[in-house]
Amino acid sequence: MNVTETALPGVKRLEPRVFEDARGFLLESWNRRTFAALGLVADFVQDNHSRSRRGVLRGLHYQLHAPQGKLVRVVNGAVFDVVVDLRQSSPTFGQWTGTELSAENHRMIWIPPGCAHGFLVLSETADVFYKATAHYAPQWDRGIRWDDPAIGVRWPLAGPPVLSDKDRAWPVLRDAEVYA
Repeated sequence: MNVTETALPGVKRLEPRVFEDARGFLLESWNRRTFAALGLVADFVQDNHSRSRRGVLRGLHYQLHAPQGKLVRVVNGAVFDVVVDLRQSSPTFGQWTGTELSAENHRMIWIPPGCAHGFLVLSETADVFYKATAHYAPQWDRGIRWDDPAIGVRWPLAGPPVLSDKDRAWPVLRDAEVYA
């Protein structure tokens, strides 16, 4: 497993070893021992799978009082994946990092608790699969606006994004509830 640190503390880009031959490929996306050796100790309790079409932007989401660590990968298509640091005690509070995740590049991103997450679909469709360290708790579901100028995410948009009503209504960071 190749690990690349990002500009945000604890957020890591992961590239698993891929074994390919004429039949296809095999990769190990999760192994407790391998991840522990990399300093990524996680007790996953829930797996999620979303499918979206080109131009859909989901995010930026987080859970306030049951923060989730997430291991995110794309199993079909491609997305521009974004993480925003919402830990007020962090030197990178309010900053973001982004990377392309795709079925072709096999990259994954580890998002520690205390960060918001979102993605923009770059391909016709994309299937995003992620493991979470806490169960979904709708009462603690929160978000921040995808286009908050104070954060300044540079989304690779080809036009206006397709948003849910919920994602359109999130507050900007200065008005949002965040982690201590």
